Amino acid sequence: MRRVLTTLPADALDYGDPGGIPELREELAAYLGRVRAADVTPDNLVIVSGVAQGLSLTVQAFAGRLPWSRASHDLDWFVDSVAHPASRPGRIRLAVEDPTGLRQLPLLRAAGADLVAVPVDGEGVDVEALAKTGARAVLLTPAHQYPTGVVLSPCRRAELIEWATGTGAMILEDDYDAELRFDRDPVGCLQGLAPGRVVLTGSISKSLAPGLRLGWVAAPPELAESVRQARGELDLGSSVLEQHALADFVRTGGYDRNLRRVRREYRARRDAFVRALADHLPEITVHGVSAGLHLFAELPDGWDELSAVRAAQACGLAAEPVGPMRHASGPPALVMGFARLPVHHADEIVRTFAADLPR
Repeated sequence: MRRVLTTLPADALDYGDPGGIPELREELAAYLGRVRAADVTPDNLVIVSGVAQGLSLTVQAFAGRLPWSRASHDLDWFVDSVAHPASRPGRIRLAVEDPTGLRQLPLLRAAGADLVAVPVDGEGVDVEALAKTGARAVLLTPAHQYPTGVVLSPCRRAELIEWATGTGAMILEDDYDAELRFDRDPVGCLQGLAPGRVVLTGSISKSLAPGLRLGWVAAPPELAESVRQARGELDLGSSVLEQHALADFVRTGGYDRNLRRVRREYRARRDAFVRALADHLPEITVHGVSAGLHLFAELPDGWDELSAVRAAQACGLAAEPVGPMRHASGPPALVMGFARLPVHHADEIVRTFAADLPR
């Protein structure tokens, strides 16, 4: 930020491109291609205020609710291809994973989505079940499914792209923490395999800080233009100062160095947390790959999720019940965050949690 404030010409602080300053779009396009194996150009990349805004605008475009998507002849093919014939005007049938995070659901409904749940198993979303829903768009977290922590298998990826290609459906890929894989290199994104059928969304909320409110949408050209124009009409785009700072951070290698540092730290925190759970609560089974900032902790049958959440939070642990995230029933489980759990406190805190946890 200091470097940008020192070197940036005054006219660079004027209203910028609502889709993002060219410098940041160029740096991110190159970065996503290198790190996420994405098929992205600066022209089909739109800077947004986090994944939440990116998903909202994309779903509105799917549902034909943006004035540009309704008026543009070039977008007619796109809106027609994703609008489910049984949907109400301005609505789109959107499949979501089961279980799934709750925070984005009101946002998606407000954007025009009629939601239908599709089960997730050990290989990711069940594509056969997805095909039976009649949905023409699906929102996925394939690199590290939230909350279960599974990775979409190569076989399922192929089935998913075949489904989207054969039906004209679109895939919304929420790449929310894909860079935080600890046991191996992150898997590539789906968008790189089918850029014409996948919309890739991501942000710096996990790698830097959620309060910075910077993210991106990589989409087919017509959809990217619709989202860009929507930003111009709704809020004139993101702060150019933070965009220039992020572009400089990526260009100078600071972002890569930061990721290497946080991967080491978060892996140490996760490992300490998992060890402490194994030592003090062997009844709890941890699922999912070594990645991200949360664990999927399955409880024994008969344990009460809400009681376990209250006990965890009383000890300073971040925890949420999985039950409300499910459409179909399943075993009791918790989503437990470890991002703010120092390595040297993990054993003590989990021991206290185990002592206070009602069985």
